[in-house]
Amino acid sequence: MAAAVISSLSKSFGQIPPSAIPPMLDCILTSTAVSSSSLFSSILDDLPDLIESGNRDGKLDSDRRNSIASMIGALCHLLTKANIGREELQSFLWKGFIPLMKMGHDFDQELLNQIADSFFDVVQSIHAWEVLEENLVPFSLRSIGLSAGIIQNGDLQGTGLDRSSLFYVSSDLIEKLIENLHVGKDCKLFISGYFPLPLSCHVLSITLDAALRNFQAAPLTGSVSEKLSSVKSFTANLLWNLCNVTERLLLQGSESRSCTIGFLLPVIFKAFVSQSSFEISVHREIHIMSRNLFFMRVWKCCRKLFSLGSLERRDAYRILSLYLSYFSCGGTFQNANMSDGVEEFDIRSEKDLWNEIKRGLVDEEGLVRKQSLHILKTLLCMDSGNQHHSDISEKKAQGKHSVPHGVTKRELWAYKEAKSLGVGKICNAVDSGMNSQQQWEAFVLLFEMLEEYGTHLVEAAWNHQITSLLQFSVSHDNFVSAISGSMHQTQSETWAEVFSWLSILWKRGFCHDNPQVRCMIMQSFLGIEWSNYGSCVKSVPESFIHGSLMEALNDPVHHSVKGIYSSKTIECATHFLHHYSSYLNARETVIFLNSLASLAKRKSFSRAGLMGLAECIAASAFGAYKYSNNKVKSYEFGTVDEVQLEYSLENFLHDNGTELLDFLRYVLESSKQHFNPNYRFRVCEKVVEAAASMVPASDVSLEILLHFISTLPREVTDYGGLLRVRVQDWLLQNHQVTRSGGIQIQLLESLNEFPERFIIHHCLFQNFDDEDLDVWEFEVRRWARVLFLVIKEEHQLAPLMMFIQQHGTNIRKQNNHSEWVPVKFLSLIVGLIQEIQVMQRRKHGPKVQTKFEIQQLETEEQSSEAEASNIYNMFTDSLLLILEELVSFCNLSCSIFSSGSDIEDKVLPSSVRGKLGGPSQRRLSISLTTAVLQATISVKAVAYIYAWCAQHRTGILLNSAFTAVWKFFCNTITSPTCNSESEAEVRIAAYEALAPALKALVSVLAPQILVLFMENSKSLQPAIEGEPWLDTLVLSFLQNINNLLAVGFMVRTRRAVLLNWKWVILESLLSIPSYSFGSKLQQEDGSFFFSDAALINIFTDTVESLENAGEGSVLPILRSIRLALELFASRRSSLVVSRFTGVDSQMIWRLVHSSWILHSSCNKRRVAHIAALLSSVLHPSLFSDGDMHDADNEPGPLKWFVEKLLEEGTKSPRTIRLAALHLTGLLLSNPTTIKYYIKELKLLTLYGSVAFDEDFEAELSENDDARTEVTLLTKIQDSELTEAFINTELYARVCVANLFYKLADLTNRSGSSTGDKASQSALESGKLFLLELLDTVIHRRKIRAWQMICVLSQFVDDDIVEEVTQCLQIALYRNNLPSVRQYLETFAINIYMKFPSLVAEQLVPLLRDYDMRPQALSSYVFIAANVILHASKDIQLRHLDELLPPILPLLTSHHHSLRGFTQVLLHQVLCNFFPSLDSKSSEFIPLEKRCFEDLKLYLAKNSDCMRLRASMEGYLDAYNPKTCVTPAGIFVSRVEEIGFECVPTSLMEQVINFLNDVREDLRCSMAKDIVTIKNESLNMAAGSGSTEEVSSACEEKLELPKDAHLDFQKKITFSKHEKPDLGSSSLLCKGEVYKQLLEMEKEDDLLDQLWKSRSLAMERIRGNRQHIILVASLIDRIPNLAGLARTCEVFKTQGLAVADAKIVQDKQFQLISVTAEKWVPVIEVPVNSVKQFLEKKKREGFSILGLEQTANSVPLDQYIYPKKTVLVLGREKEGIPVDIIHVLDACIEIPQLGVVRSLNIHVSGAIALWEYTRQQRL
Repeated sequence: MAAAVISSLSKSFGQIPPSAIPPMLDCILTSTAVSSSSLFSSILDDLPDLIESGNRDGKLDSDRRNSIASMIGALCHLLTKANIGREELQSFLWKGFIPLMKMGHDFDQELLNQIADSFFDVVQSIHAWEVLEENLVPFSLRSIGLSAGIIQNGDLQGTGLDRSSLFYVSSDLIEKLIENLHVGKDCKLFISGYFPLPLSCHVLSITLDAALRNFQAAPLTGSVSEKLSSVKSFTANLLWNLCNVTERLLLQGSESRSCTIGFLLPVIFKAFVSQSSFEISVHREIHIMSRNLFFMRVWKCCRKLFSLGSLERRDAYRILSLYLSYFSCGGTFQNANMSDGVEEFDIRSEKDLWNEIKRGLVDEEGLVRKQSLHILKTLLCMDSGNQHHSDISEKKAQGKHSVPHGVTKRELWAYKEAKSLGVGKICNAVDSGMNSQQQWEAFVLLFEMLEEYGTHLVEAAWNHQITSLLQFSVSHDNFVSAISGSMHQTQSETWAEVFSWLSILWKRGFCHDNPQVRCMIMQSFLGIEWSNYGSCVKSVPESFIHGSLMEALNDPVHHSVKGIYSSKTIECATHFLHHYSSYLNARETVIFLNSLASLAKRKSFSRAGLMGLAECIAASAFGAYKYSNNKVKSYEFGTVDEVQLEYSLENFLHDNGTELLDFLRYVLESSKQHFNPNYRFRVCEKVVEAAASMVPASDVSLEILLHFISTLPREVTDYGGLLRVRVQDWLLQNHQVTRSGGIQIQLLESLNEFPERFIIHHCLFQNFDDEDLDVWEFEVRRWARVLFLVIKEEHQLAPLMMFIQQHGTNIRKQNNHSEWVPVKFLSLIVGLIQEIQVMQRRKHGPKVQTKFEIQQLETEEQSSEAEASNIYNMFTDSLLLILEELVSFCNLSCSIFSSGSDIEDKVLPSSVRGKLGGPSQRRLSISLTTAVLQATISVKAVAYIYAWCAQHRTGILLNSAFTAVWKFFCNTITSPTCNSESEAEVRIAAYEALAPALKALVSVLAPQILVLFMENSKSLQPAIEGEPWLDTLVLSFLQNINNLLAVGFMVRTRRAVLLNWKWVILESLLSIPSYSFGSKLQQEDGSFFFSDAALINIFTDTVESLENAGEGSVLPILRSIRLALELFASRRSSLVVSRFTGVDSQMIWRLVHSSWILHSSCNKRRVAHIAALLSSVLHPSLFSDGDMHDADNEPGPLKWFVEKLLEEGTKSPRTIRLAALHLTGLLLSNPTTIKYYIKELKLLTLYGSVAFDEDFEAELSENDDARTEVTLLTKIQDSELTEAFINTELYARVCVANLFYKLADLTNRSGSSTGDKASQSALESGKLFLLELLDTVIHRRKIRAWQMICVLSQFVDDDIVEEVTQCLQIALYRNNLPSVRQYLETFAINIYMKFPSLVAEQLVPLLRDYDMRPQALSSYVFIAANVILHASKDIQLRHLDELLPPILPLLTSHHHSLRGFTQVLLHQVLCNFFPSLDSKSSEFIPLEKRCFEDLKLYLAKNSDCMRLRASMEGYLDAYNPKTCVTPAGIFVSRVEEIGFECVPTSLMEQVINFLNDVREDLRCSMAKDIVTIKNESLNMAAGSGSTEEVSSACEEKLELPKDAHLDFQKKITFSKHEKPDLGSSSLLCKGEVYKQLLEMEKEDDLLDQLWKSRSLAMERIRGNRQHIILVASLIDRIPNLAGLARTCEVFKTQGLAVADAKIVQDKQFQLISVTAEKWVPVIEVPVNSVKQFLEKKKREGFSILGLEQTANSVPLDQYIYPKKTVLVLGREKEGIPVDIIHVLDACIEIPQLGVVRSLNIHVSGAIALWEYTRQQRL
């Protein structure tokens, strides 16, 4: 029977609810003979099968879950029976509880909690805690150890107090359990296994929680029972274990920390809340586990976590938050009865905690910042329940003086809004001082505003709160004292802590999303008067300066984008850093500057950011320099201990100057990526200032110094450079008077020792290659540059000259000693010559323009001219002494070039083998490369020395040197054909040596040298009578090098190298005649240098090679073409015939085609290449030929090329600018050709492109070729104006304007017989171009066209004046903007002044056309007034008589701008022509004269007229119509603020702006008066009945309707000087005033009725609207909002909701909306209030629709609009947010058929509104 009962019971567990199980079991036990133990065993035996089936299926269905719950309820109920022992509990633990915990953890957390509650209720009821301590706790601890990887399966032993022992479970215990429990195989495996880590922690946490509940619920009176002792011991032991486990797990992985924080720490903290300490026995030793000790161990773990990573930091913040949530700031640190002997632990006294909070508040992750802020507020007791102090302060502040001083209304409003949002509190009791708590509240308020709340809150509250924090930080009760305790005792430490907290706010503000906020925070920080804080300023954290502040300076929103990218922000930042560094000592300064300058190496800076960095470095260095000087002075007076001298800059920088210079050099390198030369100069200037202030040149090694100086741009340190003197002073240390020139001697000694060290530097290998030679040449250039910066007197060069003489005279002996010493010596000589030549070019090049530079150059020139001459002479003498020896060495070295067949192919270096080679990779063996390079440098050195000596010593013969170079030239161009690759490479090297040598010889061409050329050229081939002597020379060269190019031994890249040398040498040969012509050298027998055939051959060869020219060959080829064309021109000018047949149109066609192919194929438009192309193709000698421009009504070659060039130039600003410069210069020289280029000139006139090409400026300043080629372009004389605009979009227009201005001058001088034809052509061209420009419609092009038309006004003649004036009148009548109209007016004034008869014929009738548009009439008034004012004396009175009568009536015009405009002009006329009358005179004065006198007096003394004239003071006096039609008058008046087409503000614009301002003031005054009349009571004194009647009558009359702003005239208006006292209770408080008001009311009764009727009509118009509201609050683009406003008015919507109603005041909005905002009701609904607005409208009966594509959206044509509709429009890109979509009743979408699947939001809104309107009309 018992078995049947048990079987039936097992089957019924799934159908019986768990609550019915206990009574059912009691019935069974009572009614049957089944014992509770057998029943328990049977149920327990069935449980594993149920668990196993659940695990096998991987899920728990409801039936199985109910069965398990019922079985657990039955087992737990049976365990409470008296005859059930603890063995059964142990069995249930292993067979049921633990497996069920595992299964519940996997499948059902709710079931797990239910089982756990039931189980612990049983344990508590039978007091079986020792069973858990012996079984569940060890098993769970062991599971934690295994799951977390703390122990391994085979490493489970532990002894003593080793914390690993807490995870120990003996294997004997496990075996015993398995044996006694008689468990199955699966259960055996489970017992020997372990829980997952989360489950283990969960089980232990609920176990401890159950024990705590039992312990706390036990009675505490009387003797302690054994049961209470048991649970107390269990609780203490388990807490001890969990504390140790927690400490271990916190330092494990992320999962371990998560489980610890989620499960273990809460229950541990809960335990310590109930009791501060627990006594525990471990291995029979008594220990005290106190919360004090545990907190210290947890904090130690947190500090370790903070130092690891972002995930670990977040977990540490979670731990601290959890800890602080259990132990509030008020009670955490008041632990009584602590018996552990550990010192009281106060976490607020831990400095690391506050440092971590600071780091967390500025962390990049928002979650970390929120956690840090929460911890900070908790530590500061800033929870809602702990703010009673602030509440009291706030209540006290709400009295009479509720608004503190310094808090504006905007800030108070921000405070109120912040309070409503719950964002902290702003203390109002500023006058009485802010305590520390209130300061912290202000800090938290600002931080929360920056993090989460509106921008306007930050803007309103920031400045006042920051100022308050700084103001009260000096008090003893500052906000730092609340947290520091005794940590910060000195004032400097206190300020350091204050600034460290404030820097958190600044840093968060600098990286705010809103740029406006970033700018405001930056201005706030830099606007602090740092000088008031003295030395405390150095307490600002250095990490903040190097990090946040410099990153903020790199933000472009703080700076302008023009010029050198300077700004007010940078200026203020430099003031701050200057003040900051002035309080640092030497060591601190160097460390600070090194860190600051190193930012350029570690971070990427924008242009403005790098400029800010350079400025800040210089300011810091200068501040430190001033500090150093002050310290030195104090040493001199004995006020400072001498021991402190070791901290001086000079001593400390000896080891640190190198590092600082390296960082500064990197700043210079970074500036080179920005092309603006002014920008780079500014950066260099600041870097040099910093270096000169901080790094004495004597304390840096010569190598570092040379490296740094070489980074500086040459143009700033060469002769005339703005930094030359400053760098010299630094190098020579003239500012260090105490050294007495010692630094100068030391640096010169190092520089003079350099050559010796340089040439004797040894190496293991005797050979070298091109890379070695390049390195040596670079070292020499650096050294020579610094040498000539330092040299001031000739005797300082004596050691160097001695070195040159000693080594130069023995160079052949040196060759035997070391193969490379001669080459390095020759490189040294060449480098010196090149450096001196650069100095000479800079000195004698184009002069600078600024006044400062001119003064500097004059001073430098006076002091150094004589010294330079002496230095040149000394250098020449030394070179002459060694020249013969060098010639011998050169002849010896050049024998390698004549070896011929002796040169064999050898094994190539591994770096070259198998490669194509290149300029630095010769395909020669290393030994042969060394010999070739030595020969090359020797030829180059001899040629350079020869050229130098010939230039500076006239009259001496240098035949040996010339003969050596000439012999080398002859041998090179007559060498036989090569037979191998090595021979070809040697030949390439020969031409490489010949190119610079020949160029040096030709550059110093003199009569003697020319004779040597001619005589030696005959050695090549016997001269033929009459044959030009250069023919043979050049043709032999071309034949030889072309033969060499034709051989098949050279690879492609080496052929390209040879081609480069070919064109360089040809350019030098062709320049011989040019130098001869320039030097006016006599030629034998009058023969030419070249024959026709030779020139044609050369020209053809160069043109054919032009298309495929490499980048290095382009300039030499173009120069060769230019030189050839000059030779053609010289031959043509010497012939009697007018046309030279050497060059024809077919040759020029080939030239322009090849040139165009070359130009269009270049990826980079380099200035030198473009200029050379223009000067070569558009050669002046060709331009005068008409066939080159037009041939049979088709474009000639030059015109075709110009058309192509300008067409392409529209995409390349520099191309079109240089083309405009050259083309206008050619046209000015050839006026007869202008008629062919009218179209092109119009294109240049109307052209507009990029305003500034920084790369263009950089190339001109740094590239010698670019400067040279640009100077060779044909320019207009007196081109100062074009040079000023060379790098602006106006350049092409200015060039054309200058051209026609010069042509106009030419036509005015047409009386000369020689200029008749040119003058006539110029006049006809000007007329033709004028008529071409008179019809241009686009606004920008109108401005450009009319600017040019003004210049062309001088070309208007009798034959075209009628046509011109007709076009002018049409243009004046059109609706042109004032910027265009001012040029129309200027042009018209000049026309009427030039043709006075047209005034009466045209101008007077036009002025009498009073129906003309006011804008056009205003222009004619301006024209007439200036015609009167500027006409010649003989006709001025006639014009006055004709024009004044029609102008006078316009003074009464209803159009305010026309009326004001006429008043200004007429006052000017009357003042000039109507002198003041003598009031004492008895002479009869005619009526009209008296009228004019009174009119003039009114215009002169009326306050409004005076204000109007004052607003445009000086404009009319400065206006001169004659100068305004000159290029200078049109363009030179340009200012930086004018950003549109260089157009100044016109007089009409000034009048309109003034009237608009006045109107705005009037509107504000009217609005204030309306409010005043509405709100002020008109109560009269008691006892005056009549007064009361008047008062009531006034109130009735003065009652204003809603739309009072629609009124067009006010009845009562107070002027500014009539405004009543604001302190009175009533504006109208006297009876007399009331009587006057009553009379005014009666008199204006009719006007009042009219006004009311108009208001009612307006109200009806507004009321008759459709019941649809358009919500556009999510839209932020002004054009879309303005278009929607216009659409809403068109369809008469009930309203338009926008985020900010002030948007309607925006000029762009008003321009697009065309006054729609005045008619459609505009509702302000901020973005965060949209949801509330929609819910409100829904309650009012509106249907809420959204125009959005969603899954359930309805097509627009299928949806029926409700009559009352609110239509919501989404953002332009993101659409409608999700939270708003949930509020909508429906979504509608516009059906789309095309590929593009979106519409502009304005267009979409208009379509939806029209569909609504269409449906409502049906």
